[in-house]
Amino acid sequence: MLPKLTLTLLLFLSVAPQTSHRTVQNNTVTSDRDPAVQIQLPTSSKYVGEDHFVLLGFDNCDLYAFVDADSHNRIQNLYWIQFEAYSPSKPDAHHQYTSPRHTAIANLDFYVDTWLRATSEPTTPASDLDHLNALLRTKGYTVPQAMMSVRLVHTLDDNRKELMLIYSEDVAPTKFTLQDLQTGSAAHTHWPAIEQALITRAKQKITIH
Repeated sequence: MLPKLTLTLLLFLSVAPQTSHRTVQNNTVTSDRDPAVQIQLPTSSKYVGEDHFVLLGFDNCDLYAFVDADSHNRIQNLYWIQFEAYSPSKPDAHHQYTSPRHTAIANLDFYVDTWLRATSEPTTPASDLDHLNALLRTKGYTVPQAMMSVRLVHTLDDNRKELMLIYSEDVAPTKFTLQDLQTGSAAHTHWPAIEQALITRAKQKITIH
């Protein structure tokens, strides 16, 4: 019969996320697989930390967060890098993205979508956003009242694995409020130009090798 400590360790290993195949040095995340890339962020960005977890029981996730923040740790720009892979125990699970927009970065095809979000909106418990917010709070960072984000997703292995890059900015510098830019508002006509500029900045700030 195995000692109680050994049994506990085996049980932990059976449910713990897979060991990460990624490393961080300064402002660069290096992944040796799925996909094998180096993701370089601006030298102005500061590494917040990382989290490795099973996402809602389906995905093994490696999350890395970087920010541009002021002297009071108020976030201006957020860089969210995440690698996901479905567990072999879910052989029929696949990532599904419907965005018709695509862009190429370093010969990789990415789905593109954008959104506006108020920080006060509820977050799904145990979601990847919940993990990100907990990491930012732990490190003492304050998220703006509203942020605009662009998500770039590259899928591989028959859509069972993905690289997700999310770049977010404080809405305030646009001189519009979140409500101004939402669909149906009088100022919404300004959103397409703001959105396109956001996508352009994301592609300029995030370099992939």
